[in-house]
Amino acid sequence: MISLTGSVVGFVVSLLIGALGIYIGARVVTETDDYGYALITAIVGSIVGVIVAFLLGWLFGWIVVLVAWIWVINFRYPGGWGNAIGIALIGWLSVVAITYALAIMDVLTFEALGIPGI
Repeated sequence: MISLTGSVVGFVVSLLIGALGIYIGARVVTETDDYGYALITAIVGSIVGVIVAFLLGWLFGWIVVLVAWIWVINFRYPGGWGNAIGIALIGWLSVVAITYALAIMDVLTFEALGIPGI
């Protein structure tokens, strides 16, 4: 069984890496240079994602959670839905690359990428 401490540490690490992804995406798409703003966006996105997943996820699956996350980015950053989708895509690719690099360096496991048994 995973301990509460391990869960909290895992959440914080995921949040920081996710915020870095949003920061990179926003920097590329909107030239916004504020990690703190990206961190708040990641926190709000996590909260909205959990609420939407709880209320609608059973009916619509992961797609509604993705749309909610992009909505948060759209609300927080300038440029409309196109920029929000660009920030989200670049952010996601950045997080995958960062997590993969950390897994290669044995800081994280490949299970963090959703690749069991490697």
